[in-house]
Amino acid sequence: MKYFVHPTSIVRRIWGSADTTLFIFAGAAAEFALNKAVDWLYFTGRLPADPLGRLFSTVDYARRIVFADRAGAEKAIDSMAAIHAAVEARRGRPIPAWAYRDVLFMLIAYSIRAFELLERPLTPAEKEEITDVFCRVGRRMGIPDVPTSYSSWQAARAQHLSHNLEASTFTTDLYAQYRKHLGGVRYTLLREVQGLLVPPVVRELLQLPSGRGLRLAVAAYSHTKNWPPSQWAKSALLPADYRARIQALEVMPEPHPARSCPFTGRRKLVTQTIVSQ
Repeated sequence: MKYFVHPTSIVRRIWGSADTTLFIFAGAAAEFALNKAVDWLYFTGRLPADPLGRLFSTVDYARRIVFADRAGAEKAIDSMAAIHAAVEARRGRPIPAWAYRDVLFMLIAYSIRAFELLERPLTPAEKEEITDVFCRVGRRMGIPDVPTSYSSWQAARAQHLSHNLEASTFTTDLYAQYRKHLGGVRYTLLREVQGLLVPPVVRELLQLPSGRGLRLAVAAYSHTKNWPPSQWAKSALLPADYRARIQALEVMPEPHPARSCPFTGRRKLVTQTIVSQ
């Protein structure tokens, strides 16, 4: 069978963890609120009306791409491109190409950052692999000027952070919606996690805490996450309406043929349930 992302890829390990996936979207939710093109999602009304639902919609598409075979992944990418094209047609003007690239860059950046916070440092080859996967998604969508390597992505990412971010009324409103849908305690925790994940320029624009106080708790959790008390604490912090969907994000990766499997003891779920969503 041909795959868009090989079963032993580091990308599948990253996106097969509920914890890592949630951290990826915590970081992306912060940075996306500052994007100068965020107004296009306000055009549909979906993001401010249901930010958590929008999160899971995006997660579903990303995971279909990561866990499907090549044909299924390409079908999901084409569907995503068609949805965006329909929004552009209704709006009467295109979403800027740089805005599409920025979303790809966030997926790369926070995949790396989240995994390294929760698991271990990534190797240069693994960072190249992550970059390659999401840049292939971009090329399939027809996005121009997509980087071809991790080093070229780093340069483009630095330019994006310098030119494409600003705090706006959309930023303020989006964070008000985060607070409304999460509640005070979870919203405070979200901002702490975001402060730990995002680059300094994003942290400054959003006036996020440094997350320094959370670092030890995250390190402790990463070593005890399979223990019952840690699982209970995690469940208590998740919105009840989304708890089952978040828990279902956990997928057992394929063992790498050249290494002993480090995933023993992790809860196993069937990957096909992701593909069929």
